[in-house]
Amino acid sequence: MSEIIALCNQKGGVGKTTCTLNIAAGLEKMGEKVLLIDLDPQAHLTYSLGIPAHELNRTIYDLFKGTHGLPDVLLAVEGLAVVPSSLELSGLEMELAGVPGREFILRESLSRADGFTYIFIDCPPSLGILTLNALTAAREIYIPLQTEFLALKGMSKLIETIDTVKKRLNRDLEITGIIGTRYDARRKLNKGIVETIGERFGAKLFKTIIRENISLAEAPGYGQTIFSYAPKSYGAEDYLALAGEIIARKRPAPVPKAGRRRSS
Repeated sequence: MSEIIALCNQKGGVGKTTCTLNIAAGLEKMGEKVLLIDLDPQAHLTYSLGIPAHELNRTIYDLFKGTHGLPDVLLAVEGLAVVPSSLELSGLEMELAGVPGREFILRESLSRADGFTYIFIDCPPSLGILTLNALTAAREIYIPLQTEFLALKGMSKLIETIDTVKKRLNRDLEITGIIGTRYDARRKLNKGIVETIGERFGAKLFKTIIRENISLAEAPGYGQTIFSYAPKSYGAEDYLALAGEIIARKRPAPVPKAGRRRSS
C-alpha cells in the first residue's frame, strides 16, 4: 500500500511546492517509486517540472470531473509520475457544490494507484474543497514551516480543519512531519524559531532543516528539480538528507538481540 502524504499550509511562501517536488525527487534518487499530485490551481508544481499546464488536454481537473481516470492523466518527468494541475481547478468549488461525496473523489481515484511507494499531494494555500479532498485521501500530513517569527501564526485554523476531517471523514489522518524551511544559521532568530517549533511539535519536527539556498529558488524557472539543476548545492544536500530521514522513519525499529549469558 502506498504512503499517501499531503503537504499543506494555508500560508503562502513557506516552500510547500519546493518541499513536495524535491522530497519526491530525493526519494526517487533512493530508488523509491513516487507519484506527485498537483492540487493547486496555480499549477506551480506542474510548471516547476517544465510542464506547460496551460497547454495540457488532460489534468487533475478531468479526474475530478470524471471524464478521465488516473492512468489517463499521468505524465512521467525526471523519473517521477505526475498528475498535473490546471487553472480550471479554481472554479471547482462551485462546480462540485451539491455533488454527493465530493470530499472523496481524490481518495477513490488514488485507491487504484498501484506500484507507488509514496504519493505526495501538493495542496493549495487555502482550506477549500481541494485541500479537503487531499486530507480525506491522505494518511499523513507534512507541514512546511518557514523558520521565521510569523511561522506559527495561522496554524490553529489548519489544525482545526485537520481535526474536523479526522473526526468526520478520515480517522487515520495524522500530522507526522514538520519541515523547517528557509533556514539561515547566521540569523539568531532562525535558531530560536526552530527551537520553538521543536518544543511545540516534538519528534514530528524533522531533524533535517532546509537551508536558505538560491538554487532552490532558481530551479523551478528551469523546470528542474534541485538534483538536476544544482546537484552539489546545499538544497540538494538537504533534500537528500530529508528523503533519507523519511525512509528511516518508515522502517520498523530493529528488535534487540537477546544477550548471551555468561557461562559460570
